[in-house]
Amino acid sequence: MPVIKVENLTHVYSRGTPFEVTSLDSVSLEIQRGEFYALVGATGSGKSTLVQHFNGILAPAGGNVRVCGIDVANKGLRRELWHRVGLVFQQPEHQLFEETVFDDVAFGPRNLGLNNAEVRERVVDALRLVDLDPEEVGRTSPFRLSGGMRRKAAIAGVLALRPEVLVLDEPAAGLDPVSRRQLMERIDRLRGERGITVVLVTHNMEEVARWADRVAVLHKGRLAMEAPPREVFNKTEELRALGLDVPATVELMLRLQARGLPVRADLLTIDEAVVEIARILNMERNMEMRQPGV
Repeated sequence: MPVIKVENLTHVYSRGTPFEVTSLDSVSLEIQRGEFYALVGATGSGKSTLVQHFNGILAPAGGNVRVCGIDVANKGLRRELWHRVGLVFQQPEHQLFEETVFDDVAFGPRNLGLNNAEVRERVVDALRLVDLDPEEVGRTSPFRLSGGMRRKAAIAGVLALRPEVLVLDEPAAGLDPVSRRQLMERIDRLRGERGITVVLVTHNMEEVARWADRVAVLHKGRLAMEAPPREVFNKTEELRALGLDVPATVELMLRLQARGLPVRADLLTIDEAVVEIARILNMERNMEMRQPGV
């Protein structure tokens, strides 16, 4: 049974007004428990609108969405849904508001009615998961932290709820490359350690290539593609027609092909590209050695 099941989902903003806009049009997809699932698409394609249905911030105008077996349109189960689905918005550090990092991360667990010992255990655990020192950082004002540390603290606040599903809407936007990589590594490590499902909204195709099990491509509110990254990024021209790029590794291999090198283009990581280029160079070197007079 999928942890998220979307059937013919339609969402309309400002319905019945001159400003009516259909943001999602008959979208259907399933996300399996423990999966790392990526959502990509040009700006305005409906990605953020879609994931805001996963914890009931938005309700379907048509179709239905079930998450962890809960119908998101059922307002009576909305509180349970919020506990089971954690949503990290773009620039989540803007959600910080308490005097200390500890109190910010503790806000959610306290609202669950947990006692002080349970709250502290969750806060310490969540801060360690994002590599923040619970003692040193915990008593610091979130507004005295660096941008990257504030981002981690905000994510820890969601992790402290111990959700079954973690939805991340451009969580690494604005971070430097090293911080981006470290954040994604920790999220994937968390998935492995806790068995949670990760849904990632991103424009960064390298992140999709490196981390995702499957990727869905949205275009003007419709599902245009859904497949493992290797299969999706093999459709270069289709992606470009949808206003999307391919990972730099794929672009490199395509350019090498255009120059006559018989390399594979369905490679997603730098390590794969290095192995493939070395294979071609060794093959050409062996051919030269076999030629008479060489």
